[in-house]
Amino acid sequence: MDRALAGLVARRRDQLDFLEEDAPPLLAALSQAVLGPGKRLRPAFVYWGYRAAGGEPHGPGAERAIGAGCAVELLHACALTCDDVMDGSRTRRGRPAAHVRFAGLHRRERWSGDPESFGRSVATLLGLLLSGWAEQAVVEAGVPAERLPEVLGLLDLLRTEAIGGQYLDVVQARRGVAGEAEVRRAVTYKTAKYTVERPLHLGLAIADGGRLREALSAYALPLGEAFQLRDDLLGAFGDPAVTGKPFGQDLREGKQTWLLLRARRLAEPAARELIDRSVGQPWLRGERLDEVCALLVGCGALAECERRIARLVAEALAALDAAAPPAPARAALTALAWYATGRWR
Repeated sequence: MDRALAGLVARRRDQLDFLEEDAPPLLAALSQAVLGPGKRLRPAFVYWGYRAAGGEPHGPGAERAIGAGCAVELLHACALTCDDVMDGSRTRRGRPAAHVRFAGLHRRERWSGDPESFGRSVATLLGLLLSGWAEQAVVEAGVPAERLPEVLGLLDLLRTEAIGGQYLDVVQARRGVAGEAEVRRAVTYKTAKYTVERPLHLGLAIADGGRLREALSAYALPLGEAFQLRDDLLGAFGDPAVTGKPFGQDLREGKQTWLLLRARRLAEPAARELIDRSVGQPWLRGERLDEVCALLVGCGALAECERRIARLVAEALAALDAAAPPAPARAALTALAWYATGRWR
């Protein structure tokens, strides 16, 4: 997948030659966004969805699956770039986020106007460019004409659901306290479908394996929810040196997570009041952040989250066994389930 992405970026760079001396900063940001360190989790689900439908491990079919995986990874790079702008995140995977890079360029060159606004503007354009390249990645992969409408339709659906889910996430964070049904609806669309279900469906479509769609959805949706729960825990408690994310960022943004939902239900009134006063505040750092995190642990919300992750993974693996894909696909999808929900632990 890394080789395929590198080849794709190399081919598309030439289309930006008209930028002349202004090209290098944008090309460097593109390379970091697409070729930087990443788990390639979504492309892996595309490929193993293809294999679950009986696709051959090598040859034209496998190349098409890898091409569709490139498309999903380009959309993911777009999503991360836009997320960093929306969240005001300064780093991504341990490096300056795109909007921070371009704000720094503005300052170094002593250009007119606001550096931060310039950084956000260019990062937005970068995200649009990455999104636009995704469909072409599928076309270049050589998906047969009779399968192309379904594959492109699924790619468009994946993008639409992810944007809609992210919208729900943003609205809930600004609105404040959300109920469990609301939180799970956002998680389903911004993560479970986007990360696991639709990538698997893309792989199935390439191998004409639509008969397995419902069976693999029963694996994908609980696994995707468990993946988000793990990500929520990393967002609250993860080591920035390992996760590449600022410590406590999700709490400062007021993200309405299942972890926070459980804490509000389990905490004593005084602790719940402190959580509600602190979460969503940009000043939540230092001792106050440590105090909130201690409350999330002390009230039992962290332990409940861990138990829920375990139950959801068990549900996903039971559904995978019932689907009975070929042995290599079953082994890979089992390994991916554990990797996606237990990473960095």
